[in-house]
Amino acid sequence: MIKHIIYFLQSILVYICFIIARILGLNLSRKIFAFLFLSLGSFFKSKKIILKNLTFFSKVATNPDKEKIIKSMWKNYGMTFIEYVFLDYFKKKNNIITIKDNADLQKIHIDKKPVIFISGHFANFELMSMEITKKNIPLATIYRPLNNIFLNPFMEYLRKKYICKNQIKKGIKGVKKTIEYINNNNSIALMIDQRVSEGERINFFKEPALTTTLPAQLSSKFEMDIIPVFIERNTNNSFNIEFQKRINPTSFKNKLELSEELNKVIEKMIVKNPYQWIWTHNRWK
Repeated sequence: MIKHIIYFLQSILVYICFIIARILGLNLSRKIFAFLFLSLGSFFKSKKIILKNLTFFSKVATNPDKEKIIKSMWKNYGMTFIEYVFLDYFKKKNNIITIKDNADLQKIHIDKKPVIFISGHFANFELMSMEITKKNIPLATIYRPLNNIFLNPFMEYLRKKYICKNQIKKGIKGVKKTIEYINNNNSIALMIDQRVSEGERINFFKEPALTTTLPAQLSSKFEMDIIPVFIERNTNNSFNIEFQKRINPTSFKNKLELSEELNKVIEKMIVKNPYQWIWTHNRWK
């Protein structure tokens, strides 16, 4: 009961923020919420977890500026949060995002063969699936519902209306739904950078971390290429999206070896821009 009351109050606060943002406009709202998240973020997310994660990152990065990374992450977090109520704007505009296509996306249309898009929580990660659907690629995305039952329906509405109409809830039922979409020639998109309880312990920045093997399993079973996707926010709040070279499952012995490779792909993305990855998740719990 208490939890539901807290969720209700949280959702009211979020909805008020969204209403104010629509009144103020995108540019001013970004500045305000970047400042708010930078100022208040540590009260809601444990800095201890963030620093622990950055300690593991330090094993592969040369003297990373941890404070700069944390500050930049919170600013990006705030901007991404408030951009949810401007997804209609992003959907209409074609000059905000620059795409680098190293995966030959047109081949998906020509061959009528779906692929698996994988990525992590970088910049405004929601825009990746949006751009894929803009290219008329049949797509279904796997997502984790919010714990807040008062806020989740609205977020699902935004995702279905502006990002991708085919949304699959993470879980056993979601896997069955995913296979149905694949059998209907839909490509699949999912984030693979967070801890999953049903995953395998696979090295991530040289430390074992519970990792999803779903992309590797689907890729091998249905002979689907995997396309890593990387997004960055520029200083003027435009975005670059890179569809990286395809990964063919036949090059790997089993799902674990392929999953290890996918973790390395995400590692390289984080090393490239650690300032826009979400470090608050307890990845190595």
